[in-house]
Amino acid sequence: MYSMNYIQGTIFPAPSFDPVMDAQMLGGALQGTDCDKDVLIDVLTQRCNAQRLMIAEAYRNIYGRDLITDLKETLSHHFKEVMVSLMYPPASFDAHELWHAMKGAGTEENCLIDILASRSNEEIFQMKEAYLMQYDSDLLQDIYSETSGHFRDTLMNLAQGTRQEGYMDPAMAAQDAMVLWEACQQKTGEHKNMLQMILCNKSYQQLWMVFQEFQNISGQDIVDAITECYDGYFQELLVAIVLCMRDKASYFAYRLYNAIHELGFHNKTVIRILISRSERDLMNIRQRYKERYGKSLLHDIKHFASGHYESALLAITAGDAEDY
Repeated sequence: MYSMNYIQGTIFPAPSFDPVMDAQMLGGALQGTDCDKDVLIDVLTQRCNAQRLMIAEAYRNIYGRDLITDLKETLSHHFKEVMVSLMYPPASFDAHELWHAMKGAGTEENCLIDILASRSNEEIFQMKEAYLMQYDSDLLQDIYSETSGHFRDTLMNLAQGTRQEGYMDPAMAAQDAMVLWEACQQKTGEHKNMLQMILCNKSYQQLWMVFQEFQNISGQDIVDAITECYDGYFQELLVAIVLCMRDKASYFAYRLYNAIHELGFHNKTVIRILISRSERDLMNIRQRYKERYGKSLLHDIKHFASGHYESALLAITAGDAEDY
C-alpha cells in the first residue's frame, strides 16, 4: 500500500536492442589484454534484466563461454560484484543473496530481513524455486538451521509466502489490534508468536486498519511500541515488516542511508538494494532519500565510492534523471 502515485525504477528496456551486437561489445571488452570496464558499464547498466539474459545467451552462442564466468574471472572486488549481480534474474539474485547471507562465516541477518520482509507472495515463491535449483537446498530448512528463536519463527512464516491478499475485515482489525497491544504488554512466547502471525499473514490492507486501531487503543504508533517492547533481530524484523507495508521506498531509503553512513559504506547492502530495486522502485527510493536526509543518494554514492565501482553504482541509480 504505497503512498505514492506510481512506482518507478531507474532501469528500463533499451530501445532498438540488439543482443548479438551487445554480446560482441562485451566480448571485445573482456577479451583484450586490458578489460574495457566502461563498455561493460555502458551495456549492462543500460539494459533491463530480461535483455541482459538475452545478451548472455547470445554471448554463449558466439563465444561458447558463460558470460558470468568470464565476468568473475576478469573483474575484481566490488566492481565484479555489481557486474555479476546484474546478470541474475530477480528471483535468482534474491536466492543468491539469501544463500550467501546464511552460508558465510556467521549469518547476515539484515540481508534476510531486507528480502523476506519486502517481497510479495509471488516473489517469495519464485525465490524458493530458484534457491532449490541453484543450491539444491530448501530455503525453509536453511533458515531453520541458521537462525533461532522468534526471529527464526518469523522468517520462516514470511518464507511460506502465504500472506492474505486484498482481504479486509474491520471487525477483525479491532481484535487483532488488541492482540498486538497485549503482546507488547505481556511479551510471553505465546504473545510473540501471535504478534508475528498477524504481521506475517494478514493482508497489507488489513494491517493498515489494524495499526490505526492499535493507535486508537494504545495512543502509540505500532513501530514505537515494538521498538520499546522488543529487541534484537526479532524487533528489527517486525519493524521492517511494518515499514515495508507502509512504504517500501521509505524503508529502503532508510536502509541505504544506514548502510552508507552508519556502517561506513556497507558494500553488500548497497549493491543488493540498488540492483534488486532498480526495475521496481529505485527512483521512488531516491525521492524518499532526498526528502528524508536532505542529500541525494547519487551525491552520497559519489562521496563514498570511487573508480569504475562508483560509475557502475551511479549508472544503476541515475536512470534518466540525474540529481546530484
